[in-house]
Amino acid sequence: MSSAAGCPLCDDAGGRMVFEAAKFRVIHAAEAGFPAFYRVVWKDHVAEWSDLSPEDRALCMEAVTVVEQSLRNALAPAKINLAALGNMVPHLHWHVVARFDWDPRFPGSVWAEVQRKSNPEREAGIEVKLPALEREMVQRLATRSF
Repeated sequence: MSSAAGCPLCDDAGGRMVFEAAKFRVIHAAEAGFPAFYRVVWKDHVAEWSDLSPEDRALCMEAVTVVEQSLRNALAPAKINLAALGNMVPHLHWHVVARFDWDPRFPGSVWAEVQRKSNPEREAGIEVKLPALEREMVQRLATRSF
């Protein structure tokens, strides 16, 4: 695995580890107002999607798809947001975020201006579903040849 000194995603998991494969990991990110915010982090330090081989791009996108489907199945969100920006952390990672019409920034992106106050009760209702969601996610990821 290649890494870069000082890169937060090389130096640290980047959140609570949910699943780890040989080439990527899935973490739950602690992002206020977004209880179902996950990242698929490619382990090798590459900055751009095109830095991956076609096979690795397919593998990475399959992992993103499993995370997305797990969120949709368990939470029935209004929308799933997928993003691979890397402007602040030049290490390839995908944000997979379940969005709800009551979240603080909906319908804007998770980085948009706040539209409404956070709803701790609804956030807690999502958080209690995460252990079962993650068990299902891990089972689906573990049965693939990553």
